[in-house]
Amino acid sequence: MLKGCRLGFIGGGNMAEAIIKGLLAGGVTAAELVVAEPMAERREFLQSAYGIDVRADNGEVAAMTDALIIAVKPQVFRGMASALGAAGFAGKLVISIMAGISIGGMEEACGGSSRVIRVMPNTPALALAGASAICRGKNATDDDLFFAQGIFDLVGTTCVVDEKLMDAVTGLSGSGPAYVFMFIEALSDAGLKNGLPRDVATRLAAQTVLGSAKLLLETGDHPGVLKEKVTSPGGTTIAGVASLERDAFRGTVMAAVDAATARSAELGKK
Repeated sequence: MLKGCRLGFIGGGNMAEAIIKGLLAGGVTAAELVVAEPMAERREFLQSAYGIDVRADNGEVAAMTDALIIAVKPQVFRGMASALGAAGFAGKLVISIMAGISIGGMEEACGGSSRVIRVMPNTPALALAGASAICRGKNATDDDLFFAQGIFDLVGTTCVVDEKLMDAVTGLSGSGPAYVFMFIEALSDAGLKNGLPRDVATRLAAQTVLGSAKLLLETGDHPGVLKEKVTSPGGTTIAGVASLERDAFRGTVMAAVDAATARSAELGKK
């Protein structure tokens, strides 16, 4: 997929590891990847687990690669970019997976002519089942966008959006795994309350969520249509649905996404 292009990572944390895992599973060779990671223990782990070149120096990695994925914490990015200098980013595609830093901020820090792609992945990418939203800067080309999509399709699914929607993406799919885990935990607790062993309740709850999501994606049906197929007149499911509606389940979920979206926008202004 890289077509002779060497891909570098600045930062070797969990999300970078997920992308590396997906790339290798998708046929990219270890020789096409190199990582800059400051922690010696983490460098040793990535080298031994994936057979890739991992170095301590950001500048070395930038100098030997054609495209960079920036996978550091947002609060350390500007210092890192300043130390690397505009020359370190010159001529490269720069892909950011950092929350809260706009394309404009990336372009300013990396040099005004930088080709920037911004991506908001989520943690299920660690299981190669992530949901990523992608937007591009003014200098990025169609080929750059296609290249970035190819990377993140290997760890899940991608959607191209306007940057103005990235806060909503953060509130929905970025923060969404936490909401889903809470839902699974609640289902498991309810199973326990009604006599199921904990391991059985959790396994049934998790598989129910997984299977329901897979069914929706494969059929393309509206969630309401699939809900109707489970719900029969006077049955058990409609009794449970009625209880959820009484307790404002849907409104509560929507309010959570609203709150996370607003917080993302707030953090982006700092």
